[in-house]
Amino acid sequence: MQAKTPLITPVLIAGCVIMMISFAVRASFGVFQIPIAEEFFWLRSEFSLAIAIQNLAWGIGQPIFGAIAEKLTDRKAIIFGALIYAAGLVLSSMAVTPEAHQLYNILIGFGIAGTGFGVILAVVGRAASDENRSMALAIATAAGSAGQVIGAPTAEWLMTMMSWQMVFVTFAGIILASLLMLPMMRAPVVADKAELEETFGEVLTKAFKDPSFTLIFLGFFSCGYQLAFITAHFPAFVTELCGPIAPGGILHSVGVTTTSALGAVAIALIGLANIAGTLLAGWAGKRYSKKYLLAGIYTGRTIVAALFIMFPITPTSVILFSLSMGALWLATVPLTSGLVAHIYGLRYMGTLYGIVFFSHQLGSFLGVWLGGRLYDIYGDYTAVWWIGVAVGAFSAIVHLPIKERVLPSAARAAA
Repeated sequence: MQAKTPLITPVLIAGCVIMMISFAVRASFGVFQIPIAEEFFWLRSEFSLAIAIQNLAWGIGQPIFGAIAEKLTDRKAIIFGALIYAAGLVLSSMAVTPEAHQLYNILIGFGIAGTGFGVILAVVGRAASDENRSMALAIATAAGSAGQVIGAPTAEWLMTMMSWQMVFVTFAGIILASLLMLPMMRAPVVADKAELEETFGEVLTKAFKDPSFTLIFLGFFSCGYQLAFITAHFPAFVTELCGPIAPGGILHSVGVTTTSALGAVAIALIGLANIAGTLLAGWAGKRYSKKYLLAGIYTGRTIVAALFIMFPITPTSVILFSLSMGALWLATVPLTSGLVAHIYGLRYMGTLYGIVFFSHQLGSFLGVWLGGRLYDIYGDYTAVWWIGVAVGAFSAIVHLPIKERVLPSAARAAA
Protein backbone atom coordinates (compact mmCIF):
# COMPACT_ATOMS: atom_id res chain seq x y z
CA MET A 1 0.00 0.00 0.00
CA GLN A 2 1.46 3.36 -1.05
CA ALA A 3 2.15 5.78 1.78
CA LYS A 4 0.14 8.98 1.71
CA THR A 5 2.04 12.14 0.90
CA PRO A 6 2.23 14.30 4.04
CA LEU A 7 0.54 17.69 4.05
CA ILE A 8 3.26 19.41 6.10
CA THR A 9 6.56 19.40 4.19
CA PRO A 10 9.84 21.36 4.56
CA VAL A 11 8.84 23.43 1.54
CA LEU A 12 5.53 24.37 3.16
CA ILE A 13 7.21 25.28 6.47
CA ALA A 14 9.85 27.45 4.79
CA GLY A 15 7.28 29.08 2.52
CA CYS A 16 5.08 29.91 5.50
CA VAL A 17 7.94 31.58 7.39
CA ILE A 18 9.04 33.69 4.42
CA MET A 19 5.46 34.68 3.60
CA MET A 20 4.69 35.53 7.22
CA ILE A 21 7.70 37.86 7.54
CA SER A 22 7.10 39.50 4.16
CA PHE A 23 3.45 40.18 4.95
CA ALA A 24 4.10 41.31 8.51
CA VAL A 25 6.19 44.18 7.17
CA ARG A 26 3.82 44.92 4.32
CA ALA A 27 0.76 45.00 6.60
CA SER A 28 2.38 47.54 8.94
CA PHE A 29 2.48 50.48 6.51
CA GLY A 30 -0.89 51.86 7.56
CA VAL A 31 0.50 52.43 11.06
CA PHE A 32 3.05 54.87 9.60
CA GLN A 33 0.41 57.05 7.88
CA ILE A 34 -0.10 59.58 10.65
CA PRO A 35 3.47 59.70 12.12
CA ILE A 36 5.08 60.36 8.74
CA ALA A 37 2.42 62.87 7.63
CA GLU A 38 2.73 64.77 10.92
CA GLU A 39 6.54 64.84 10.90
CA PHE A 40 6.75 66.33 7.41
CA PHE A 41 3.38 68.16 7.37
CA TRP A 42 2.25 66.20 4.31
CA LEU A 43 -1.25 65.72 2.98
CA ARG A 44 -2.71 62.29 3.63
CA SER A 45 -2.65 61.57 -0.11
CA GLU A 46 1.14 61.94 -0.39
CA PHE A 47 2.16 58.95 1.75
CA SER A 48 -0.95 57.12 0.52
CA LEU A 49 0.37 57.47 -3.02
CA ALA A 50 3.65 55.88 -1.91
CA ILE A 51 1.75 52.86 -0.56
CA ALA A 52 -0.42 52.79 -3.70
CA ILE A 53 2.71 52.74 -5.89
CA GLN A 54 4.08 49.95 -3.72
CA ASN A 55 0.96 47.89 -4.46
CA LEU A 56 1.13 48.62 -8.18
CA ALA A 57 4.83 47.68 -8.30
CA TRP A 58 3.96 44.46 -6.46
CA GLY A 59 1.41 43.66 -9.16
CA ILE A 60 3.81 44.46 -12.01
CA GLY A 61 6.58 42.49 -10.35
CA GLN A 62 4.52 39.38 -9.63
CA PRO A 63 4.50 37.85 -13.14
CA ILE A 64 8.12 38.99 -13.60
CA PHE A 65 9.25 37.14 -10.48
CA GLY A 66 7.09 34.19 -11.45
CA ALA A 67 8.97 34.00 -14.76
CA ILE A 68 12.33 34.44 -12.99
CA ALA A 69 11.47 31.55 -10.68
CA GLU A 70 10.49 29.33 -13.61
CA LYS A 71 13.62 30.20 -15.61
CA LEU A 72 16.33 30.64 -12.93
CA THR A 73 14.91 28.66 -9.93
CA ASP A 74 12.61 29.68 -7.14
CA ARG A 75 15.38 30.32 -4.63
CA LYS A 76 17.15 32.87 -6.84
CA ALA A 77 13.87 34.73 -7.30
CA ILE A 78 13.30 34.81 -3.52
CA ILE A 79 16.87 36.03 -2.83
CA PHE A 80 16.50 38.78 -5.42
CA GLY A 81 13.14 39.79 -3.96
CA ALA A 82 14.43 39.93 -0.36
CA LEU A 83 17.44 42.07 -1.33
CA ILE A 84 15.24 44.56 -3.20
CA TYR A 85 12.72 44.59 -0.33
CA ALA A 86 15.41 45.37 2.26
CA ALA A 87 17.00 48.04 0.07
CA GLY A 88 13.65 49.78 -0.40
CA LEU A 89 13.02 49.84 3.35
CA VAL A 90 16.47 51.24 4.18
CA LEU A 91 16.23 53.92 1.50
CA SER A 92 12.70 54.83 2.68
CA SER A 93 14.04 55.36 6.18
CA MET A 94 16.22 58.16 4.78
CA ALA A 95 13.56 59.75 2.56
CA VAL A 96 12.34 63.25 3.49
CA THR A 97 10.13 64.06 0.49
CA PRO A 98 6.92 62.42 -0.79
CA GLU A 99 8.59 61.79 -4.14
CA ALA A 100 11.45 59.88 -2.51
CA HIS A 101 9.04 57.68 -0.55
CA GLN A 102 7.05 57.03 -3.71
CA LEU A 103 10.21 56.07 -5.63
CA TYR A 104 11.57 53.73 -2.95
CA ASN A 105 8.20 52.05 -2.53
CA ILE A 106 8.64 50.76 -6.07
CA LEU A 107 11.54 48.69 -4.70
CA ILE A 108 9.46 47.56 -1.72
CA GLY A 109 6.63 46.50 -4.04
CA PHE A 110 8.98 44.45 -6.21
CA GLY A 111 10.46 42.94 -3.06
CA ILE A 112 7.02 41.82 -1.88
CA ALA A 113 6.48 40.24 -5.30
CA GLY A 114 9.65 38.19 -4.90
CA THR A 115 8.80 37.00 -1.39
CA GLY A 116 5.02 36.76 -1.62
CA PHE A 117 2.14 34.90 -3.19
CA GLY A 118 3.25 34.32 -6.79
CA VAL A 119 6.61 32.68 -6.09
CA ILE A 120 5.85 31.00 -2.75
CA LEU A 121 2.45 29.57 -3.72
CA ALA A 122 3.86 28.16 -6.97
CA VAL A 123 6.60 26.32 -5.03
CA VAL A 124 4.15 25.08 -2.40
CA GLY A 125 1.68 24.01 -5.09
CA ARG A 126 4.30 21.94 -6.92
CA ALA A 127 5.54 20.33 -3.71
CA ALA A 128 2.05 19.24 -2.64
CA SER A 129 0.15 16.21 -3.84
CA ASP A 130 -3.11 16.64 -5.73
CA GLU A 131 -5.13 15.71 -2.63
CA ASN A 132 -3.24 18.16 -0.40
CA ARG A 133 -2.71 21.06 -2.80
CA SER A 134 -5.79 23.12 -1.90
CA MET A 135 -5.05 22.87 1.83
CA ALA A 136 -1.31 23.50 1.38
CA LEU A 137 -2.05 26.69 -0.56
CA ALA A 138 -4.46 27.73 2.19
CA ILE A 139 -1.88 27.13 4.93
CA ALA A 140 0.74 29.19 3.08
CA THR A 141 -1.79 31.97 2.55
CA ALA A 142 -2.80 31.81 6.21
CA ALA A 143 0.85 32.35 7.10
CA GLY A 144 0.58 35.71 5.39
CA SER A 145 -2.37 36.43 7.66
CA ALA A 146 -0.29 35.46 10.67
CA GLY A 147 2.18 38.09 9.52
CA GLN A 148 -0.62 40.63 9.47
CA VAL A 149 -1.51 39.67 13.05
CA ILE A 150 1.96 40.61 14.27
CA GLY A 151 3.00 43.27 11.74
CA ALA A 152 0.95 46.33 12.68
CA PRO A 153 1.13 45.83 16.49
CA THR A 154 4.88 45.19 16.22
CA ALA A 155 5.38 48.43 14.29
CA GLU A 156 3.25 50.30 16.83
CA TRP A 157 5.25 48.77 19.70
CA LEU A 158 8.64 49.48 18.10
CA MET A 159 7.69 53.13 17.57
CA THR A 160 7.32 53.51 21.34
CA MET A 161 11.05 52.77 21.61
CA MET A 162 12.53 54.15 18.40
CA SER A 163 11.79 56.42 15.45
CA TRP A 164 9.78 55.20 12.48
CA GLN A 165 13.01 55.42 10.46
CA MET A 166 14.70 52.85 12.72
CA VAL A 167 11.63 50.63 12.52
CA PHE A 168 12.07 50.54 8.75
CA VAL A 169 15.75 49.56 9.13
CA THR A 170 14.83 46.88 11.69
CA PHE A 171 12.25 45.45 9.31
CA ALA A 172 14.88 45.35 6.54
CA GLY A 173 17.09 43.18 8.73
CA ILE A 174 14.22 40.82 9.49
CA ILE A 175 13.45 40.45 5.76
CA LEU A 176 17.06 39.43 5.10
CA ALA A 177 16.98 37.00 8.03
CA SER A 178 14.09 35.14 6.35
CA LEU A 179 16.56 33.92 3.71
CA LEU A 180 17.85 31.42 6.31
CA MET A 181 14.84 29.29 5.30
CA LEU A 182 15.96 28.96 1.67
CA PRO A 183 17.75 25.58 1.96
CA MET A 184 14.31 24.04 2.58
CA MET A 185 12.75 25.64 -0.52
CA ARG A 186 13.15 22.83 -3.05
CA ALA A 187 10.24 21.57 -5.09
CA PRO A 188 10.04 19.52 -8.31
CA VAL A 189 8.33 20.71 -11.44
CA VAL A 190 5.09 18.72 -11.38
CA ALA A 191 3.50 18.42 -14.81
CA ASP A 192 2.43 15.73 -17.19
CA LYS A 193 4.27 15.08 -20.47
CA ALA A 194 1.89 17.24 -22.51
CA GLU A 195 2.35 20.20 -20.16
CA LEU A 196 6.14 19.88 -20.28
CA GLU A 197 6.07 19.91 -24.09
CA GLU A 198 3.91 23.03 -24.15
CA THR A 199 5.85 26.28 -24.55
CA PHE A 200 5.43 29.35 -22.37
CA GLY A 201 3.95 31.27 -25.31
CA GLU A 202 1.41 28.54 -26.01
CA VAL A 203 0.25 28.55 -22.38
CA LEU A 204 -0.15 32.34 -22.37
CA THR A 205 -2.04 32.29 -25.65
CA LYS A 206 -4.36 29.58 -24.35
CA ALA A 207 -5.06 31.56 -21.19
CA PHE A 208 -5.59 34.91 -22.93
CA LYS A 209 -8.04 33.36 -25.39
CA ASP A 210 -10.06 31.75 -22.61
CA PRO A 211 -12.94 33.97 -21.36
CA SER A 212 -12.67 32.32 -17.93
CA PHE A 213 -9.13 33.69 -17.49
CA THR A 214 -10.45 37.18 -18.21
CA LEU A 215 -13.23 36.73 -15.66
CA ILE A 216 -10.76 35.52 -13.01
CA PHE A 217 -8.57 38.54 -13.81
CA LEU A 218 -11.46 41.00 -13.49
CA GLY A 219 -12.86 39.37 -10.37
CA PHE A 220 -9.60 39.68 -8.42
CA PHE A 221 -9.67 43.50 -8.79
CA SER A 222 -12.05 44.16 -5.90
CA CYS A 223 -10.08 41.89 -3.58
CA GLY A 224 -7.07 44.15 -4.01
CA TYR A 225 -9.12 47.33 -3.71
CA GLN A 226 -10.75 46.35 -0.43
CA LEU A 227 -7.71 44.78 1.23
CA ALA A 228 -5.25 47.54 0.35
CA PHE A 229 -7.60 50.37 1.31
CA ILE A 230 -8.31 48.83 4.70
CA THR A 231 -4.65 47.92 5.38
CA ALA A 232 -3.41 51.41 4.48
CA HIS A 233 -6.21 53.60 5.86
CA PHE A 234 -8.11 51.69 8.53
CA PRO A 235 -5.76 52.59 11.43
CA ALA A 236 -6.08 56.30 10.58
CA PHE A 237 -9.84 55.90 9.95
CA VAL A 238 -10.33 54.32 13.38
CA THR A 239 -8.10 56.88 15.11
CA GLU A 240 -10.10 59.80 13.74
CA LEU A 241 -13.69 58.55 13.71
CA CYS A 242 -14.05 55.94 16.42
CA GLY A 243 -15.73 56.90 19.67
CA PRO A 244 -13.71 56.88 22.92
CA ILE A 245 -12.66 53.61 24.51
CA ALA A 246 -14.59 53.19 27.74
CA PRO A 247 -12.48 52.95 30.91
CA GLY A 248 -12.95 49.60 32.61
CA GLY A 249 -14.16 47.91 29.42
CA ILE A 250 -12.69 44.78 27.83
CA LEU A 251 -10.44 46.73 25.44
CA HIS A 252 -9.20 49.01 28.19
CA SER A 253 -8.45 46.04 30.44
CA VAL A 254 -6.15 44.44 27.83
CA GLY A 255 -4.17 47.63 27.30
CA VAL A 256 -6.03 49.15 24.33
CA THR A 257 -6.61 52.62 25.76
CA THR A 258 -6.37 54.82 22.64
CA THR A 259 -8.01 54.77 19.23
CA SER A 260 -4.52 54.70 17.68
CA ALA A 261 -3.81 51.41 19.43
CA LEU A 262 -7.27 50.15 18.42
CA GLY A 263 -6.43 50.78 14.76
CA ALA A 264 -3.34 48.58 14.98
CA VAL A 265 -5.27 45.92 16.93
CA ALA A 266 -8.03 45.98 14.29
CA ILE A 267 -5.52 45.09 11.55
CA ALA A 268 -4.18 42.29 13.75
CA LEU A 269 -7.70 40.96 14.40
CA ILE A 270 -8.40 40.91 10.66
CA GLY A 271 -5.29 38.80 10.19
CA LEU A 272 -6.19 36.52 13.10
CA ALA A 273 -9.71 35.86 11.84
CA ASN A 274 -8.34 35.33 8.36
CA ILE A 275 -6.17 32.43 9.46
CA ALA A 276 -9.35 30.48 10.22
CA GLY A 277 -11.15 31.82 7.14
CA THR A 278 -8.33 30.93 4.77
CA LEU A 279 -7.91 27.42 6.16
CA LEU A 280 -11.66 26.90 5.85
CA ALA A 281 -11.48 28.09 2.22
CA GLY A 282 -8.69 25.59 1.54
CA TRP A 283 -10.75 22.79 3.03
CA ALA A 284 -13.85 23.82 1.06
CA GLY A 285 -11.89 24.31 -2.18
CA LYS A 286 -11.08 20.61 -2.25
CA ARG A 287 -14.75 19.67 -1.93
CA TYR A 288 -16.83 22.36 -3.64
CA SER A 289 -16.80 24.55 -6.73
CA LYS A 290 -14.12 27.22 -6.34
CA LYS A 291 -15.98 29.77 -8.45
CA TYR A 292 -19.11 29.56 -6.30
CA LEU A 293 -17.05 29.80 -3.13
CA LEU A 294 -15.37 32.93 -4.51
CA ALA A 295 -18.72 34.47 -5.45
CA GLY A 296 -19.95 33.79 -1.93
CA ILE A 297 -16.87 35.36 -0.32
CA TYR A 298 -17.20 38.55 -2.37
CA THR A 299 -20.91 38.74 -1.54
CA GLY A 300 -20.09 38.41 2.15
CA ARG A 301 -17.48 41.16 1.97
CA THR A 302 -19.94 43.46 0.23
CA ILE A 303 -22.56 42.99 2.93
CA VAL A 304 -20.08 43.39 5.82
CA ALA A 305 -18.58 46.60 4.41
CA ALA A 306 -22.02 48.11 3.68
CA LEU A 307 -23.34 47.39 7.17
CA PHE A 308 -20.19 48.78 8.82
CA ILE A 309 -20.31 52.15 7.08
CA MET A 310 -24.08 52.51 7.53
CA PHE A 311 -23.93 52.40 11.34
CA PRO A 312 -22.05 54.61 13.84
CA ILE A 313 -18.34 53.81 14.17
CA THR A 314 -17.68 52.59 17.71
CA PRO A 315 -14.98 50.37 19.28
CA THR A 316 -17.47 47.51 19.25
CA SER A 317 -18.36 47.95 15.57
CA VAL A 318 -14.64 48.14 14.70
CA ILE A 319 -13.99 44.82 16.44
CA LEU A 320 -17.02 43.14 14.84
CA PHE A 321 -16.08 44.44 11.40
CA SER A 322 -12.45 43.32 11.80
CA LEU A 323 -13.44 39.78 12.75
CA SER A 324 -16.12 39.51 10.02
CA MET A 325 -14.01 40.98 7.22
CA GLY A 326 -10.99 39.04 8.45
CA ALA A 327 -12.79 35.73 8.00
CA LEU A 328 -13.19 36.64 4.31
CA TRP A 329 -9.88 38.48 3.88
CA LEU A 330 -7.41 36.23 2.02
CA ALA A 331 -9.79 33.32 1.62
CA THR A 332 -9.89 34.28 -2.06
CA VAL A 333 -6.18 33.56 -2.60
CA PRO A 334 -6.00 29.74 -2.27
CA LEU A 335 -9.23 29.48 -4.26
CA THR A 336 -8.06 31.80 -7.04
CA SER A 337 -4.57 30.29 -7.27
CA GLY A 338 -6.08 26.81 -7.08
CA LEU A 339 -8.52 27.68 -9.87
CA VAL A 340 -5.64 28.83 -12.09
CA ALA A 341 -3.67 25.65 -11.37
CA HIS A 342 -6.73 23.46 -11.99
CA ILE A 343 -7.66 25.01 -15.35
CA TYR A 344 -4.20 25.74 -16.83
CA GLY A 345 -1.86 23.29 -15.08
CA LEU A 346 1.12 23.66 -12.75
CA ARG A 347 3.96 24.16 -15.24
CA TYR A 348 3.56 27.95 -15.50
CA MET A 349 1.29 28.50 -12.52
CA GLY A 350 3.57 31.19 -11.03
CA THR A 351 3.47 33.39 -14.11
CA LEU A 352 -0.24 32.88 -14.86
CA TYR A 353 -1.23 33.58 -11.28
CA GLY A 354 1.10 36.57 -11.35
CA ILE A 355 -0.81 37.99 -14.32
CA VAL A 356 -4.13 37.49 -12.52
CA PHE A 357 -2.61 39.03 -9.40
CA PHE A 358 -1.76 42.16 -11.39
CA SER A 359 -5.50 42.89 -11.47
CA HIS A 360 -5.54 42.50 -7.69
CA GLN A 361 -2.77 45.08 -7.42
CA LEU A 362 -4.45 47.50 -9.82
CA GLY A 363 -7.34 47.40 -7.37
CA SER A 364 -4.86 47.87 -4.51
CA PHE A 365 -3.36 50.94 -6.15
CA LEU A 366 -6.77 52.48 -6.70
CA GLY A 367 -8.00 51.67 -3.18
CA VAL A 368 -4.97 53.18 -1.44
CA TRP A 369 -4.63 56.21 -3.72
CA LEU A 370 -8.36 57.02 -3.76
CA GLY A 371 -8.43 56.67 0.01
CA GLY A 372 -5.88 59.45 0.42
CA ARG A 373 -7.13 61.58 -2.46
CA LEU A 374 -10.80 61.59 -1.51
CA TYR A 375 -9.91 62.09 2.14
CA ASP A 376 -8.05 65.28 1.24
CA ILE A 377 -11.02 66.48 -0.86
CA TYR A 378 -13.93 65.55 1.42
CA GLY A 379 -12.28 65.13 4.82
CA ASP A 380 -13.51 61.53 5.26
CA TYR A 381 -13.42 58.05 3.68
CA THR A 382 -17.15 57.52 3.04
CA ALA A 383 -17.00 57.64 -0.78
CA VAL A 384 -14.10 55.18 -0.87
CA TRP A 385 -16.00 52.69 1.29
CA TRP A 386 -19.03 52.75 -1.02
CA ILE A 387 -16.86 52.27 -4.10
CA GLY A 388 -15.47 49.19 -2.35
CA VAL A 389 -19.00 47.90 -1.78
CA ALA A 390 -19.79 48.33 -5.49
CA VAL A 391 -16.67 46.58 -6.80
CA GLY A 392 -17.22 43.74 -4.31
CA ALA A 393 -20.67 43.13 -5.77
CA PHE A 394 -19.16 43.23 -9.28
CA SER A 395 -16.63 40.52 -8.38
CA ALA A 396 -19.33 38.30 -6.92
CA ILE A 397 -21.20 38.43 -10.24
CA VAL A 398 -18.28 37.95 -12.67
CA HIS A 399 -17.16 34.69 -11.05
CA LEU A 400 -20.43 32.94 -11.83
CA PRO A 401 -19.87 32.37 -15.62
CA ILE A 402 -16.34 30.90 -15.16
CA LYS A 403 -16.01 27.41 -16.69
CA GLU A 404 -14.26 25.39 -14.02
CA ARG A 405 -12.72 22.65 -16.17
CA VAL A 406 -9.23 21.51 -17.12
CA LEU A 407 -8.14 23.16 -20.35
CA PRO A 408 -6.23 20.64 -22.51
CA SER A 409 -2.68 21.51 -23.52
CA ALA A 410 -1.88 21.88 -27.19
CA ALA A 411 0.17 18.70 -27.14
CA ARG A 412 -2.59 16.70 -25.43
CA ALA A 413 -5.27 18.06 -27.76
CA ALA A 414 -3.26 16.99 -30.81
CA ALA A 415 -2.72 13.46 -29.47
